[in-house]
Amino acid sequence: MRWLALPFDTFAIQLLNAVQYGLLLFLVASGLTLVFGIMGVINLAHGSFYMIGAYLAWSLAEHFGNLGIAIVVGVALSLLIGAALEWLFIRRLYDRDHLYQVLLTYGLILIVEELRSIVWGDDVHAVPVPDWLAASIPLTDTLSYPVYRLWISGVCIALAIAMAFVIQRTRIGMTIRAGASNREMAQSLGIDIRFVQLVVFAVGIALAAFAGMIAAPVSSVFPGMGNQVIIICFVVVVIGGIGSVKGALVAALLIGLVDTFGKVLELEVAGIPVLPELAGMSVYVLMAIVLLWRPEGLFGKRAP
Repeated sequence: MRWLALPFDTFAIQLLNAVQYGLLLFLVASGLTLVFGIMGVINLAHGSFYMIGAYLAWSLAEHFGNLGIAIVVGVALSLLIGAALEWLFIRRLYDRDHLYQVLLTYGLILIVEELRSIVWGDDVHAVPVPDWLAASIPLTDTLSYPVYRLWISGVCIALAIAMAFVIQRTRIGMTIRAGASNREMAQSLGIDIRFVQLVVFAVGIALAAFAGMIAAPVSSVFPGMGNQVIIICFVVVVIGGIGSVKGALVAALLIGLVDTFGKVLELEVAGIPVLPELAGMSVYVLMAIVLLWRPEGLFGKRAP
């Protein structure tokens, strides 16, 4: 059994790819963990809004001729969609069993997929990278790294810092934490929990859609793309700890590293490469290891 080493320049590129992938996962999973941890809602349709965000980026960029304007308009639309869904459907499920939430949000997946097919069709679309982000940074004589991928990482880091600040240092963050800790007590103190829940759900949907928008130029836009994201995002939430944004960030970066290097590193056993074939299960092995050590996740609250 022996490892086949990567050249340093290849290792550096894959490390950047792993960080960028992990930060993008965090952006989607942070909305999921907020909704799941604070509101107690299991939203299986969360990945569908990642897909909707990508389609909005493609269609609005074609309409406005500018991806930046498309993202701003798309985020605004996503906030409105999230608020409408919470007001119409989700708030009726807070005091019901999780089975009702699963059934409703699974139904939303089917509805969103059908609406996507009617509105945008079933073709695969490409979203061009903005001209000012289309350059590449040379790493060696033959290898370079796209500036757009670095921009994605920078935006995700900025949003992570902003979320941490809002949740820990602002009045609305204190209100959200109070509602998550004890909903009845917060209501008795005059906090409008219904409004807080509407805001949290709308922001969670907008985060998923925004992730789809900025990922569209990298991954293309295609039907069912949200289904590939939602499973891994639940893994992120479980590893990081339900309701913990910090945990979602750490878990997403860990998964990014494990998944990326699991696909590019080579391990030979009796002359046969085995690691790439096992890369698909590496993130689930990581989840199992973490849960054996800390069943509540890395930063989850221990049960009393």
